Amino acid sequence: MRIRYAKTAVAALTCAMLAVPAGAAYAGSGPAPKPSERSAAKSTAPSAKGNPNSRAADVAGVCADAYQIGTTGYIKRSGVTIASVKQFYSPDCQENYGYVWVWENFRKTAGDYDVTAAVYSYSQDEVLGSRAWTNSTQQEFWSYGTDTVSECTAAVGSVRKAGDPVPNNGASSKRC
Repeated sequence: MRIRYAKTAVAALTCAMLAVPAGAAYAGSGPAPKPSERSAAKSTAPSAKGNPNSRAADVAGVCADAYQIGTTGYIKRSGVTIASVKQFYSPDCQENYGYVWVWENFRKTAGDYDVTAAVYSYSQDEVLGSRAWTNSTQQEFWSYGTDTVSECTAAVGSVRKAGDPVPNNGASSKRC
């Protein structure tokens, strides 16, 4: 299991070691912004769009600057959409993440279910960063970060309702 804080510490140390020209402005210099000019704190609420600041994202080690790449894929069960699958990319951490959002209409009737979230590498023909949950009723699921930024990838996910013999799968679009 990787620890994202190590990367953050290295990045902070690297930034601290950069030479700053005389007279240059840098973070923390100058007067503090007025309260009306400060940005609002980032929400930690889960979101169908994917929130890299949510608790589930934090547990998976998702970097806060991650954003969606490619188009959303869908997981269907008996022709009905039950979940979305998205791929996220972090420029700061140079990682890709898989994301699964279970739709509310399924959650209301499903009881518990099993979920997987990962990133598929077309170059390696491997599923990477995989995480799995059993007997869950959560809505938001993040894979671990993958070192696949220079590869063609897609987010992949599955949902299996209790009592179903096999999971239903989906994937986001291929990104290179």
